[in-house]
Amino acid sequence: MIWKIEEAQQQFSEIIKASGATPQVIYQSDHPFVAVIRADLFQEFLKWQQKQQPTSLVAAFEELHQICIEENYTFEMPTRSDRPNPFMESLA
Repeated sequence: MIWKIEEAQQQFSEIIKASGATPQVIYQSDHPFVAVIRADLFQEFLKWQQKQQPTSLVAAFEELHQICIEENYTFEMPTRSDRPNPFMESLA
């Protein structure tokens, strides 16, 4: 149902009860201003919103690190061997 702010102030308890079935939209100057929804729908929205945010590279590496800890995985780096560097040789 659509409510105007003045109606919503007078019938707040009715809005709360009705929000259990469907979201209740409160309008100000013919524009949607507030929506009253069930708490579980709000929690779903927050989870969805969090998934929509782009993951930073740091966060991705932190998640990978945590998975490696949980799986008891270790990454073995091969030993580095120096390779010829013509620029450094030309300076000598």
